[in-house]
Amino acid sequence: MSTGTGCDAPAEVAVVSGAAAGIGLACVRELRRQGWLVAGCDLRAGGEADLDAVVDVGDPAAVTRFVARVTAELGAPTGVLSAAGYVEEIPLAEISPAAFRRMLGVHLGGLHNLTRATLPTMVDRGGGAIVTVASELAITGGEDAAHYVTAKGALLGLTRALAAELASTGVRVNAVAPGPTDTAMLAAGTIWRDPAYLATLPTGALVRPEEIAITAAFLLSGRGALTGQVVSPNAGTVI
Repeated sequence: MSTGTGCDAPAEVAVVSGAAAGIGLACVRELRRQGWLVAGCDLRAGGEADLDAVVDVGDPAAVTRFVARVTAELGAPTGVLSAAGYVEEIPLAEISPAAFRRMLGVHLGGLHNLTRATLPTMVDRGGGAIVTVASELAITGGEDAAHYVTAKGALLGLTRALAAELASTGVRVNAVAPGPTDTAMLAAGTIWRDPAYLATLPTGALVRPEEIAITAAFLLSGRGALTGQVVSPNAGTVI
């Protein structure tokens, strides 16, 4: 897949959710650096994409409207990067049914809604790429965040299912599963910022969002025959 850097080739269009901060924002910056036209959506206003919009990715109608706008203003997306998400560290007994549904709706529902809205044109064009941001906790598990871990684990299941279903269409589907990443989601005063915890990491430091973005951009680029894969830019926290 071209990224539009050639002088005669139009720029490819990527949709990035969770685009206003953290990993999503880093992905917007990296994709634009590589020549993509980027449409970003987030619950918060702002961002650095070519087109930014406030969208709840858990709302399928809102996602459909957003993708229609992207197609009209930038062109049909050939890349989707689902980075919208949040974390809550609370024990299972305190996770209400509504909180559990909301967690699944944003993470799993967000990927589902973005895929359904963008897939028809990708299939018509004969290819495209979908990348979702999961977590190393989807692989290792983790305490006091059962709904978050469940949602991230479900993302890996959906990634593999879509990869198998769409392989013959030329659409590739992969995931990144980052380790602890230096974003505002890891609040000051938590274990993730504790020097004693950082000393246990093989590299002694959190992963930078820019490092996640480089990996995600590679998976979108088509420069490797990867589909159904989970790539873990985690600085060695899971080996």
